[in-house]
Amino acid sequence: MSTASGLITKVHLEERVKLLEDEVFDLLTAYNIPVAPYAVARSIDEISSTAEKLGFPLVIKVISPDIIHKTDVGGVRLDIWSKHEALKVAEEIMEKVKARNPQARINGFLLQPMMPKGVEIIIGGLHDPVFGSVVMFGAGGIFVEVFRDVSFRVAPLSVKEALEMIDEVKTSTILNGYRARPPVNKYSIAEIIVAVGKILEEHPEIESMDLNPVFAYPDKACVIDGRIILKKPATFREH
Repeated sequence: MSTASGLITKVHLEERVKLLEDEVFDLLTAYNIPVAPYAVARSIDEISSTAEKLGFPLVIKVISPDIIHKTDVGGVRLDIWSKHEALKVAEEIMEKVKARNPQARINGFLLQPMMPKGVEIIIGGLHDPVFGSVVMFGAGGIFVEVFRDVSFRVAPLSVKEALEMIDEVKTSTILNGYRARPPVNKYSIAEIIVAVGKILEEHPEIESMDLNPVFAYPDKACVIDGRIILKKPATFREH
């Protein structure tokens, strides 16, 4: 059984449909998709040692099967510069999450080094009942739902088709280099798009996936955050 298949099986056995934050990165890594470095602290007690191993500045994100949008419940903090601050922030995140969603289970924290700012894009996809595996590319970050600057293709697709997707969106003007910004490596973005299509093709259990943001740089592209939702099997009990 592949790493990805094992992860999906584990999630279903636990009667979940949302992959945890670290599970998303584990699945992407299994498909050679570049992700920001990450480590998991399963409890408050592990925060300081985990933070020290990664170095500073850091990002801390809550890990919970019950939270879809982490920022909406105060589950993400940026620019953390010390072990002491990391511990304090993790405690504050727990308090905020519990205040806004008392039923939410907290499975730990995902820690990542702060990555250099790149051009923010989104790469995702879903299983459509008519078209099958559909891949999406577009402008990323917090404005993705506002601008809806996206393009779509049916998987599987080639690097050439992925590059065509990239050039179809208005954001391509920025990707090609804008004012003082150098052009980004569109080939690296295209490789991630192709890999996402492959994931969807090989795992029809996936309902949807969103990698947002993905930072695009002159030399590479890197997934900073992501969400993967599985279809709910008929064997799940209704609670």
